[in-house]
Amino acid sequence: MEQNLRQLSNGATKIIKIALFGPESTGKTTLAKQLAEYYKTEWVPEYAREYLQEKWDANQQICTVDDMLPIALGQTKLENESAVMANKYLFCDTNLLVTKVFSEVYYDYCDPLLDQAAREHEYDLFFLTDIDVPWEKDDLRDRPEERESVFAIFKQSLIDNKKPFVILSGDKKLRLKKAVAIINDLAKAKEMGLSSLDFIQIYEKGVSLKNIQQQLGFFRNGITKSNLVGPATLFNGILKLSESDFRLKADYFDENKSSLKLEKFVPASGAATRMFKFLLTFLKDFDVENETINAYVNRKKETELPVFIVGLEKFPFFRAVDEKLREEFIDFEFLHRDYKNYYFIKLLLAPDYFNFSNKPKATLPFHKYKTHIATPVDEHLNECIHYANSNMHFTVSESHQKQFESVVNSIKNEIEKESGTSLHINYSYQNKSTDTLAVDFENNPFRDENGKLFFRPGGHGALIENLNNLDADIIFIKNIDNVIQNNINKIALYKKALAGILIELQQQVFKYLHAIDADEIQQENGWEILLFLQEKLNISIPNSFYQLSFEDKMTEIKAILNKPIRVCGMVKNEGEAGGGPFWVKDEKGSISLQIVESSQVDLSDENQRGILNASTHFNPVDIVCGIKNYKKEKFDLTQFVDHNSGFIVEKTTFERGIKSYELPGLWNGAMAKWITVFVQVPLITFNPVKTVNDLLKPAHQP
Repeated sequence: MEQNLRQLSNGATKIIKIALFGPESTGKTTLAKQLAEYYKTEWVPEYAREYLQEKWDANQQICTVDDMLPIALGQTKLENESAVMANKYLFCDTNLLVTKVFSEVYYDYCDPLLDQAAREHEYDLFFLTDIDVPWEKDDLRDRPEERESVFAIFKQSLIDNKKPFVILSGDKKLRLKKAVAIINDLAKAKEMGLSSLDFIQIYEKGVSLKNIQQQLGFFRNGITKSNLVGPATLFNGILKLSESDFRLKADYFDENKSSLKLEKFVPASGAATRMFKFLLTFLKDFDVENETINAYVNRKKETELPVFIVGLEKFPFFRAVDEKLREEFIDFEFLHRDYKNYYFIKLLLAPDYFNFSNKPKATLPFHKYKTHIATPVDEHLNECIHYANSNMHFTVSESHQKQFESVVNSIKNEIEKESGTSLHINYSYQNKSTDTLAVDFENNPFRDENGKLFFRPGGHGALIENLNNLDADIIFIKNIDNVIQNNINKIALYKKALAGILIELQQQVFKYLHAIDADEIQQENGWEILLFLQEKLNISIPNSFYQLSFEDKMTEIKAILNKPIRVCGMVKNEGEAGGGPFWVKDEKGSISLQIVESSQVDLSDENQRGILNASTHFNPVDIVCGIKNYKKEKFDLTQFVDHNSGFIVEKTTFERGIKSYELPGLWNGAMAKWITVFVQVPLITFNPVKTVNDLLKPAHQP
């Protein structure tokens, strides 16, 4: 009898087996028939229905525990016969795991042979059918009042037996649509060498299988390097304005902003670990009992630690840490200077004290005013009311949101009272669906200690999804650590000026697009648009354009203009690490303005290296975005990403080396296909805090 419960393996039949799984009257039979018809293949009916109906018709006898094994035998026979005839897929209306669950639910017993066979039978995927469809009574169904508890038992059975499953809900039409999409992706995953459990992990994270395939391709084939044509410089891709010009543009923004929905967007999800990296290294490597700090500095050739110690009293957190030290050490005043400095650093970073290196950078004390200590959150909220009205959006780590809310709650009322404005603050997290798959150094998917695929956050570029979810006419973007003490009015002037430039350009772009739709552009005045493209938007027109018919030219121009627009504030590069603005040629030969990181450049190519080194300006310090089209509809920003401009980085996890893919940066490849305008802004607008010592710079001091 045991032999008759043996299932034909998927390998023997080379088909994908899908099991429909769930309580009675949940649509399993309907879906099995639909799927078999859709894929032109076989489906396996429920043997128990035929068996029990005959038993009822003959003697009005109902099912007993003794029927479970014969039902299992008949079901296995039906499935094996259908598997031989199936075309690529086989859909099983039921399976032995269903029989096992019913046996345990109804009789509190399961025959050991059935139990073993039910666990051993393999399916590429289980569809757990939800109880959101109406109960249909017949001679063999009972207990409709227990549907929820029985469904929970079925679900737990799949979990306990480590079966790959997806819950299917909705009406017949929706279930079929969902099931087909899932099955098609499952087939692709199998072709990629992934298991069913891998597929479920990917599905539950919401990661696109297409993205996984693309990322594996990048690991195996490499990422094409940017083709630099030349650096963007003043009057060659970067606009230069006088102070009076900036004021005029800012005034234009003020004149037009009342009709626009404004929002400020601040990426702020990072912890402050890098900010204190040299101090963490010091705590790890320094032996306070057997070494002086001066000896450590000489031994490690450390340059940042002396700066930190000399400037200690100028940090906005000095007083709080110093007071805590004096509470902890009664004899603190009499300790040697090295011990004082060592314990100061230890309390600053210790998890059970200030824990600064594990907190979000946004909530740390950055600036010391006469009346209070300000965090980056404080400064951004104060900035926001100067140019973005009252709408503020932070991207945060989910674990950090309460810390943000605590800071906001402590200052919000005061800011609103002083400004006469009500602040509206929203938060979002980096979507798990933007995580990327890690691989080993042989480019095979990397697995953790439990054999699961290992994913890492997709990096800064994942935030294009967060930006895409906003609904505003003008969005101001600025990094969380780029704040200044005082001078907010001056900073706001340049932000408003960038927005004024954006509005002017947008109005002209919309005017042309409406005119094209209305067939108002004539052959003789088409040159006006071309001049605007070249002189105002820095868009190069290829020679092939001039060979097109007039109608095709208008179609091409419309495609060029109907894109999101960004105006970027650029500062001169004063030696800060990072990318910069360049003219770049794509694979089609089109030349455009882009922000490029050094890692995107082939440094072995002397010409490319020379162009990179000739860069005069730094990454954008401010960006103002227009994300709606001329019909006031939102663009889908994910359609304007250059996926070939991501990064491959090497990391260590579980004490093993891995390679990870980082998505195209938010203002690098994630905005590569936008209309881009670069404007030089003064250095006062660029005050990043990358290490704690940056807080000693004039921009962060009273």
